[in-house]
Amino acid sequence: MIEDEQFWGRQIPLPQAPVNSATGITALKQVGNRLQCQRCTHLLAPTDRLANGEWYCRQCLQLGRLTSQLELYTIPEPNRFVTAPTGGLTWEGQLSPQQERAAQAVQDYVKARKNHLLWAVTGARKTEIVYPALAWALAQGWRVAWTSPRVDVCLELAPRLHQAFGQVAQALLYGGQEEPYTYCPLTICTVHQLLRFREAFDLIIVDEVDAFPLATSPMLQHAIAAAEKTSGCHLYLTATPGDQLQKQVANKQLAVTYVPLRYHGHLLPQIDLRVAWRWRAQLSKNKLPVALIRQMKAYLATQQRFLLFVPHVVDLPVITRALQLAGIQGGVTVHAADAERTAKVQAMRDRRIPFLITTTILERGVTFPNVNVIILGGDDAVFSTAALVQIAGRVGRSADAPSGEVTCYCHTHTKRVRLARGMIARLNLQGRRLGGRK
Repeated sequence: MIEDEQFWGRQIPLPQAPVNSATGITALKQVGNRLQCQRCTHLLAPTDRLANGEWYCRQCLQLGRLTSQLELYTIPEPNRFVTAPTGGLTWEGQLSPQQERAAQAVQDYVKARKNHLLWAVTGARKTEIVYPALAWALAQGWRVAWTSPRVDVCLELAPRLHQAFGQVAQALLYGGQEEPYTYCPLTICTVHQLLRFREAFDLIIVDEVDAFPLATSPMLQHAIAAAEKTSGCHLYLTATPGDQLQKQVANKQLAVTYVPLRYHGHLLPQIDLRVAWRWRAQLSKNKLPVALIRQMKAYLATQQRFLLFVPHVVDLPVITRALQLAGIQGGVTVHAADAERTAKVQAMRDRRIPFLITTTILERGVTFPNVNVIILGGDDAVFSTAALVQIAGRVGRSADAPSGEVTCYCHTHTKRVRLARGMIARLNLQGRRLGGRK
């Protein structure tokens, strides 16, 4: 028998009703002449059938097969939590005056159950700014989800929240995890995991709301809406909101709080553009731009750690081979489907490797102390304006090393690269007005 708390605010697919108070919802509902998945809203195609004739949903298959023989069972969220007046906050850090003002604004919007955007420059410490609002919500007995489309963000966030809210039971949910689900007031999860919930959360904090694939995925946007209670609210966090969010802010459909300066008072590093004419042709001959090789050797000679961003997964082995032929060794490749991705990222954090060669998977949500950044092929379409700004934001994130270099090698100075430099310049202009320094 499955315990009641496993159903609280969740939807569990089962072939028959469990022996408790859970109620069932048809997993695949008839909509016109087609079937629609009630977990992810995908409309099934004529080919979405098993050998035995059952219908099934392909789109949310990674959460477990949902067929026409199953129902989604749920029990309304009861908020059965023991609360503390402080919301379980054990963090002893201090907020700057700028952060304090933003934190108060965020808390006021949460208290009013009003949807809100915290638009803060990379390195502003958005997480810490949200702590007072999160503590208030937990003190009220609210159930909260802190979610992101990127698993790396969740894996970095979970230990920080565990340390900051040491008295609060927490769950970490992502694809492939080994720990079983537990009912608790604070859930850290990828957005995909929200598809398992139904009207569960009083507050959903969406970290890196503009990141792929959330920004372009109706399924994931549905997941957030379906997991939020009708009386709930959500808080978006990002340094680079997309056009749609900016339009909502401009039309006063979404409240916003701005934080234009990093927590340590230093400005964002500007992108240094360097033309690397026909670098792809060079790569086909196992060679890379001379300036790039010289720069990387200089970093290694001074033990300056760095990240090398490249456009595509297929570039990783070719670039690694070219670097080895040039006498550069010690780097490790990482990408989204890499089975050792978590271990490699942690090794970089622990300073056990000198540099990572990575795709855009590490463009945001991860922090490495004292690193520089090199972007090879920054004019490739995969590097959006937002991605380039986020990548630049990997540099200078700690007070001990608040500055550094961001170098972008391109065939040409494309519009996206120019826009990224312009966005950084505008943010830094706002930061200087608040006393920011290089």
